[in-house]
Amino acid sequence: MKLHKPGCVLLAALFVSGCANFKPTAPQFSTLVSFGDSLSDVGTYRVGTVAALGGGEFTINSPADKIWVEDIAGALALPAPCAAETGLDGSAAFGFKVPVETHSGCNGYAQGGARVTLPVGPGNAALGGSNALIGMLTTPVVTQLQNYLTANSGAFSGKELVTVWAGANDVFIQLDTVAAGAETPTQAVAALELAAEQEAGYIQSEILGKGANYVLVLNLPDISLTPSALAEPAADQAFIQTLTEAYNAALQAALAGAPASKVLLYDTFTASHAEVTNAATYGLTNTTTPACNLAPAANPLGSSLICSAANLNSGSVLNYEYADDVHPTPYAHALLSKGILNAMTARGWY
Repeated sequence: MKLHKPGCVLLAALFVSGCANFKPTAPQFSTLVSFGDSLSDVGTYRVGTVAALGGGEFTINSPADKIWVEDIAGALALPAPCAAETGLDGSAAFGFKVPVETHSGCNGYAQGGARVTLPVGPGNAALGGSNALIGMLTTPVVTQLQNYLTANSGAFSGKELVTVWAGANDVFIQLDTVAAGAETPTQAVAALELAAEQEAGYIQSEILGKGANYVLVLNLPDISLTPSALAEPAADQAFIQTLTEAYNAALQAALAGAPASKVLLYDTFTASHAEVTNAATYGLTNTTTPACNLAPAANPLGSSLICSAANLNSGSVLNYEYADDVHPTPYAHALLSKGILNAMTARGWY
């Protein structure tokens, strides 16, 4: 049933002036629930040495600066997101061994390093090498969903804004696997298409199927545009773009049957190209160089996870696109949240 302003009358052959600009009332969300990886992580690893160094999110860390899910929650006047789980499984000697804790009432399930289905993602100690130093939990999206449902009587109320942004770590793992000669590029593409189909399947069965009415899904930005990819040969950059596009195409196809009233797929791939092509229009001053100083002396993890004002590169870097080799700055997160809010407005969700 369509709602109308008080006093506006619609007759069969008469439209009363004044009703034309009316839009249905946007939903009143109860909370924001986020699933995914470091791009949505609101503090899973803000413990031990990470916290002591002023870090905790994969961006330029500051009490005043937010990542996109925090921006969205603020715009919707919802409680600030907090990490549902915290801890680290790395080196005790360096303060990266911190017991895992769950936090009741916190709905930020996204974790840095998380993949869609497989439990070992970038940063996980099981990968060895530098990964063993930090020891990220990398709980995959499928388990994040199970954890949420366990904590919430097996269902969503239907009033939450649920966000899902995943797949980037599956891309990174496939790139490493191909580079190691353990699979062919064709096999890597197939693996990513499977991961995307699994993500869509979880959205259908474990989110929509468990009562959610408002699900915001983000596809992958063009990872070939990141500083990490730009440091690679042109052929490798093209392959990274191919993997990104394969994931996005499979995700879109697998979500095609989802109700449009309940699922909003936001195109970060196109947005990432627009920002690079028209950087000045978006107020971006650099789209190719990290804002954070990633040299070992300044940043022993080489990651925005422990980046703050204390270890930024010199000069005016706050309007850079990237904080480190792959993660956005708070400014870039703000651009993303504005785009999402515009899409939500068009859908009648905001």
